[in-house]
Amino acid sequence: MHKNIEMKNYISCLIVVILSLLSSFANAESHKHDFTVQETSVTRLCRTKKIITVNGQFPGPTLTVRNGDTVVVNVVNRARYNVTIHWHGIRQMRTPWADGPEYVTQCPIRPGGSYTYRFTIENQEGTLWWHAHSKWLRATVYGALVILPKQGSNFPFSLPQKDFPVILGEWWNRDIIAVQRQAQFTGAAPNNSDAYTINGQPGDLYRCSTQGTVKYSVNPGESVLLRVINAALNQQLFFSVANHMLTVVGIDATYNKPFTTNVIMVGPGQTTNVILTANQSPGRYYMAARAYATVRNGQFDNTTTTAILEYTNVNSGANSRPLLPQLPAFNDTATATAFANQLRSIPSNNRVPNQIDDNLFFTVGLGLVNCTPGPRCQGPNNTRFAASVNNISFVIPRRTSLLQAYYQNIPGIYTLDFPPVPPVQFDYTGNVSRGLWQPRFGTKLYKLKFGSNVQIVLQDTAIFSTEDHPIHLHGYHFWVVGQGFGNFNPQTDTANFNLIDPPVRNTIDVPVGGWAVIRFVADNPGVWLLHCHIDSHLAWGLGMAFIVENGIGEEQTMEPPPPDLPQC
Repeated sequence: MHKNIEMKNYISCLIVVILSLLSSFANAESHKHDFTVQETSVTRLCRTKKIITVNGQFPGPTLTVRNGDTVVVNVVNRARYNVTIHWHGIRQMRTPWADGPEYVTQCPIRPGGSYTYRFTIENQEGTLWWHAHSKWLRATVYGALVILPKQGSNFPFSLPQKDFPVILGEWWNRDIIAVQRQAQFTGAAPNNSDAYTINGQPGDLYRCSTQGTVKYSVNPGESVLLRVINAALNQQLFFSVANHMLTVVGIDATYNKPFTTNVIMVGPGQTTNVILTANQSPGRYYMAARAYATVRNGQFDNTTTTAILEYTNVNSGANSRPLLPQLPAFNDTATATAFANQLRSIPSNNRVPNQIDDNLFFTVGLGLVNCTPGPRCQGPNNTRFAASVNNISFVIPRRTSLLQAYYQNIPGIYTLDFPPVPPVQFDYTGNVSRGLWQPRFGTKLYKLKFGSNVQIVLQDTAIFSTEDHPIHLHGYHFWVVGQGFGNFNPQTDTANFNLIDPPVRNTIDVPVGGWAVIRFVADNPGVWLLHCHIDSHLAWGLGMAFIVENGIGEEQTMEPPPPDLPQC
């Protein structure tokens, strides 16, 4: 009798699970898009020039999908440069071939070639973005990627009446590839950008830019979701809206416990969702962004980009100059830190791992390479800039991609001896011995077993200068369990870790002259890049890559390469 009841209960539960799965599959959609990478003439700052775009748009098209959907994007390269597209923050579960970084997960799409990226959105909601991951083409090749909840599911906050992407970027009057080549040739820092942009427009504080200034129209009393994305090539940015408070509800496609602020700091690669309520006197208000720059005595673009928040049916003063927000000073680390410290995740079934299998300590920062013998270099004291993780300056291969070399067992492309801790311990944020300034060069990877719990201490260094570094991990999001200044001390700092509701990110700004500790579960097999999202730093070698081994069974095994994977 009891067995029959138990069997009926089991069958009933099984039916509920199956119906739930069928409902989930029924609501999921397949989104197909065509991206044509091409040259397009645009006019900014009184000049007309050709830039590389997707579908002739700058920024490129916004992709709007739902959690659980499958995305298929056919990319055709009609430009004169090799190109790849990276879907920044997408977990790419078992589909590392679709991740996109050049020579890491694929060889680039050559001019005249094509490649179709295929991936599924799994348990992610909020704002991400896509961008070129080859040379410095992402200066103009980028767009928003909006992930809505599944059909029948809701946001964990009241549905806003309006929803706008706010993509922050950088603009150079010179051709960006020429800027990159000059920096690589001289060994010096690249030329600063000439402007920052919001949705591709500098705003009317710059020359010849008033007509193109982006305007967001709102009705009095409306709530507006602003999806703020920092697509800038090399710069962290403060962002604010005059006279309006911002309620932060999401970062990097994860929800957080809401809090209200008048300014946010967004590092390159990061996204922040904020809700603004149009509760001020009807009028025109600037939203604005300017640099948060932390390198000692470093040069940077000290300008301000603006867009206009415009109330509808404004009768008086409709053409008056908007009110400008008071943004923090460029070196206001206290404001950046206060913002980061308020971020708390909404706890879910994804528990922060307590038991750590791989405990890694990575020093990150800039160094200098001697320039003799050879041509005179234009870095400090006749040197070339270099960058490194644990004193290894990452060399990206050119014969094949790291993922192909791993999958096909191609020898001679990389080694598996990336150091789990710095080869030499020193006062990382103090006076560093000159003998430690020059890194070693290599393509060294670190292997992780499937399912292992990983902790990484990311420690800034003062070799050239301390600096805030936005570190991005491909294929994963992670818990930020701790941050602080100075040298990380495992005896005292570990006790203050937040293991209850730490923020969840895919890109973490390591504090200037400080450290951040992240944790993740290595549940996604493949080869995954970890790197600074300041592109000049990646070009100098501030990166490394993990190999995550397959687990057991199909659901823990990376898919085989697609037949149209580009060849080197």
